[in-house]
Amino acid sequence: MRISQTQQLLSKVQLGLPITFGEQARLALLLAFPAIISQLVTIVMEYVDTAMVGHLGAEASASIGLVSTTTWLMGGLCSSLAGGFAVMVAQSIGARNIIKAKQILKKAIVFTLVVSTIIGFIGVVISPYLPYWLGGGDDIVANASIYFLVFAASIPVWEINFLMASMLRSAGNMIMPSVVNMVACVLDVVFNYFFIFVLNKGVLGAALGTLFAIGISAIVLTIYVIFFSKELRLFRSESTDDIEHYEIITPAMEIGLPMSIQHIAICSAHIVSTLIVAPLGTVAIAAHAFGITIEGLCYMPGYGIGDAATTLIGQSIGAKRRDMQKSFSLITMLLGMGFMSFMGIMMYIGVEPLMKWMTPDVSVQALTTRCLRIEAFAQPMYAASIVAYAIFVGAGDTKVPVAMNLFSMWVVRLPAACLLAAKMGLVGVWIAMCAELCFRGIIFILRLSKKLYYE
Repeated sequence: MRISQTQQLLSKVQLGLPITFGEQARLALLLAFPAIISQLVTIVMEYVDTAMVGHLGAEASASIGLVSTTTWLMGGLCSSLAGGFAVMVAQSIGARNIIKAKQILKKAIVFTLVVSTIIGFIGVVISPYLPYWLGGGDDIVANASIYFLVFAASIPVWEINFLMASMLRSAGNMIMPSVVNMVACVLDVVFNYFFIFVLNKGVLGAALGTLFAIGISAIVLTIYVIFFSKELRLFRSESTDDIEHYEIITPAMEIGLPMSIQHIAICSAHIVSTLIVAPLGTVAIAAHAFGITIEGLCYMPGYGIGDAATTLIGQSIGAKRRDMQKSFSLITMLLGMGFMSFMGIMMYIGVEPLMKWMTPDVSVQALTTRCLRIEAFAQPMYAASIVAYAIFVGAGDTKVPVAMNLFSMWVVRLPAACLLAAKMGLVGVWIAMCAELCFRGIIFILRLSKKLYYE
C-alpha cells in the first residue's frame, strides 16, 4: 500500500527521527490545507444558505439569527465531548499505541451518543419557549422555535459527525473528513433549495435541509472509521483486553469538561449579546446574523489550521518530541495569523458587493458592511487566539486557556458592548467585539511564549 507524504512525515515525528524545519512546515501545510479548504467551502455554502433564507425576507433571517447563538452552544458541547477523546487518540497514535487508540474510540462512541441524546432532549423541550426568552418579537418567534426544534432533535447526529471527523483528524487523516464535509455542504445547499423553494417550507425547510446533509455525512464518516481507517478501524481489529472505563473517560473529561464549560459560558455570552442586539430592531438582528456568517470566511480557516495544530502537538507529545512541539507551535501560529490577515483584507474590500448578493434589504446591507469593516482589523489577533488555544488543546492543557477565553468575553467584551450599544447601536457592539478579540490574541501569544520558551 502506498504511504502518503503526510503519513511518512508523521512517522518521522512518531519514531523520533530527524525532521528538517522545511519538512515540518510542509507537514503543517499538508494537514492544514484540506481543513482550510473544507472550512472555506463550509462558509461559502453557509453564504448560499443565508442568501436563500434572506430572500424570504428580513423576518426569516432574524428568526434563525435569534437562536443561532443557542445552536452554537449545543454544537459546541458536541465538539467538546468529542475533543477530549480526540486529543487522547492523537497522543496514543503519536506514541504508536494503536490498540489504545481503538479502545478510546469505542468508549467515545457510547459515551458521546448517550450525553448528546440528553442534550438534544433538553433542546426539544425548551424549543417553544426559547425565542421568547431571547427577546424575539411576535413576527419571528414561530419560525425561530421550529428551526431550533429540528436542530435540537438532530443533536446526536451532529455528535457522531463531530466525533468521527475529529478522530480521523487526530490520526493525521485530514483529507477524508474534509472531503466528506465539502460534499455535505453541497448537499446542504441542494436539500435547502428543495425544501425551501420547491416544497415551500421556508425556515423549516432550511433546518430540514441541513439535517439531511449532516445525516449523510455522519453515516459516511462512521462507515469509513469503523471499516476502512488504517489506524482506527474496529471491524476485524485485534482482540485485546479492554482498558477500564475510568482510564479513558476520566482523562477525556479532564480535557473536554473545561472545553464544554467554555462553550457554555462563551455561547451564553453570545446569547447575552443577542439580548443586547434584540432591542435594536429587526434590521439590527438580521445585520448581526449576516455579519457573523460572513465573518466566518475569515476565521473558519483559522479553525482549520487549529485542527492541524492540535493533531501535530498531540502526536508530538505522544512521541515525547519537545522540539517538534515548539516548532509546530510557531509554524501553525504564523500560518494562522498570515492567512486570517489576508482574509480580513479581502473581507474589508468585498463585503459590500457580497451583501448586495445575499439580501435585497438596503438597510441590512449598509449596517452589515459598516460592522464587518470594523471587525476586519481584529483578524490577526483573532487568529493568534484560535491557533494558540488549539495548541494548548493538543497538549491536553485546557483549564487556563478556557479561563482566559471566559475572562476576555465576559469581563472585556460584554460590558463594552452593553455600553457602546446604548450610544452607537449595532456598530458599537461590533467595536467592542473587535477590541476584545485583539486583547484575547495578545494574552494567548504571551502565554504560549511563556509555555514554550520559559518553562
